[in-house]
Amino acid sequence: MKYFHQPVMLEEVIEGLNVRPGGVYVDCTLGGAGHSEAILKIINESVTGGQLVALDQDPAAISAAEKRLAPYKDRVLLVKANFATVADVLNELGIEEVDGFLFDLGTSSHQLDNPARGFSYQHDAPLDMRMDPGQPLTAGDLVNSLSEEELADIIKDYGEERWASRIASFIRAERKVQPIETTGQLVEIIKKAIPASARRQGPHPAKRTFQALRIAVNRELEILESAVSSAVQALRPGGRICVITFHSLEDRIIKDLYRRLASPCKCPREFPVCVCGGRKTLRIITSRPVVPSKEELESNPRARSAKLRVAEKV
Repeated sequence: MKYFHQPVMLEEVIEGLNVRPGGVYVDCTLGGAGHSEAILKIINESVTGGQLVALDQDPAAISAAEKRLAPYKDRVLLVKANFATVADVLNELGIEEVDGFLFDLGTSSHQLDNPARGFSYQHDAPLDMRMDPGQPLTAGDLVNSLSEEELADIIKDYGEERWASRIASFIRAERKVQPIETTGQLVEIIKKAIPASARRQGPHPAKRTFQALRIAVNRELEILESAVSSAVQALRPGGRICVITFHSLEDRIIKDLYRRLASPCKCPREFPVCVCGGRKTLRIITSRPVVPSKEELESNPRARSAKLRVAEKV
């Protein structure tokens, strides 16, 4: 299956990163390499210097990018790694300062459209959802091994699903009869658990539960703040960081982190001057998140929940 992912807010990202010829940039979420290719085109305008480091934990993304980015092979380093290890990757490469970091969170179109990966509730497939197929834990493992209470917490906290407890109860009852091994099985359980009146409105009834399991399997929220913090530390003064989120939990983490790094003082408000010694690390460029244009949404409906936040190292 051809690896394709339409890059979200491509022009806005390039502008947000303030990409310049000869700069050093890190794409922490390579995906279909659309953002990486656009960055490389500008980097390549410099006769000397300039480099892009691109990370992805999905070997299919690395393999496809090797072909797509072949014209820039002297300027790009592709690394199979989770962005949680970005500090280690840069250390191993001997890169001390970076001009810009990009995090484009969530799943790629290739992962969603490939039934074998088990991300989609639209296809019947093994209940997998691993972004890195080499990791041991699958969504099926969680569904069949966690307690009812643990499942309910994951579905409620990560999926913001109001019927989380009822879905978890139905899952527990079903797995007593037989293991839950496919996405199709899970979708039918969710449909039975959610009352018909609630299923008639809003998104697909399985959307929130599938989102929650994907986040849990890949530890997406656990690693996000520390990874972005590591990236900020590696930015050179004036360097930019761009983060694209696709749901409220991710966006809240990035919004709060940016604010803390832009206003690190922890002194009580009544203090006339700062005595805690906190130092400002970031300047927030986007006071409100940038969202896709109407034209982009018409051509790429999957971008509808995307939000871009940009900050600059001071």
